[in-house]
Amino acid sequence: MTPPSIGFPALLQDFFQRRMIAERGASAHTIASYRDTFELLLRFAERRIGRSASALALQDLDAPLILSFLDHIETERHCVARSRNLRLTAIRSFMRYASVRDPASLPIAQRILAIDGKRFDRPILGFLSRDEVQALLDTPDQSTWSGRRDAVLFAVLYNTGARVSEIIRLRVADVLLDRAHAVHLHGKGRKERIIPLWKSTVAQLQTWLQHIDRRPDAPVFPNRFGTPMSRSGVEHRLDVAIAKATRRCPSLQGRAISPHTIRHATAMHLLQSGVDITVIAMWLGHEDTATTHQYIEADLAMKEAALKRMQGPSSKPVRFKAPDRLLAFLEAL
Repeated sequence: MTPPSIGFPALLQDFFQRRMIAERGASAHTIASYRDTFELLLRFAERRIGRSASALALQDLDAPLILSFLDHIETERHCVARSRNLRLTAIRSFMRYASVRDPASLPIAQRILAIDGKRFDRPILGFLSRDEVQALLDTPDQSTWSGRRDAVLFAVLYNTGARVSEIIRLRVADVLLDRAHAVHLHGKGRKERIIPLWKSTVAQLQTWLQHIDRRPDAPVFPNRFGTPMSRSGVEHRLDVAIAKATRRCPSLQGRAISPHTIRHATAMHLLQSGVDITVIAMWLGHEDTATTHQYIEADLAMKEAALKRMQGPSSKPVRFKAPDRLLAFLEAL
């Protein structure tokens, strides 16, 4: 006897409550990303089909509609291919769950699971040189409260290679200055790591902690209201600092620099200092060292050094001469 089909609204709620939260223990960031995907998808389906989200059936979300939705977020919402692929990942995760939870949905799920992610060009990573980093670290005006905060913020970002999401979640209890000089970072997917600190960073943090709320759950980098800085707040303070640093370091002029650029700089400088790639992967919180290998690809200085160690061919170059007038004509085009 075939079990009764589960309605789409109940299936979607079950996916979030049982699969994402209860079984997988997904982070709040992941849940929010998946939620946003389905809000966009359901609003698109409402306009396309003419029924409310609660009245939709799983059969309405077939492969043609999903493909149209993916085209919509690229062409009309102007999302890049990477964002398109993230939306598709959320939809495919739900369809895999739906095919197990409700076997009647398997044919639809299989067609959607067959949709491939869109390939895209990966740009070469941008990073800051040591002089550019130093110019940034020296820029904040430490005669003001916000300037002192920004100076410590940028120093910790560079020392740890932390993501901006990890920095804004840093609490006083995560700063370990008694026995080990380190910070405890809470990364993506509930992954945690402890990163050691330079003596200069330790000194800055010790001074800074005297000017903020010292309760264990208080943010290390608060805004003027005492709450954690937002991602956009960190980006704004970095933009202000870069604008000032450009005056003493012209190479910063006109470059797109984000908090993640500082993370790239940390990785590149560790690599250039001879630190093993697996250690850098642990430092940055990469699950796969293949992600960390992109820094090797971006380091032209290391490639040039390798080229110098390898002798070039000793034969003299010979210019090809076409033996035929027609070939000579083609070569001259």
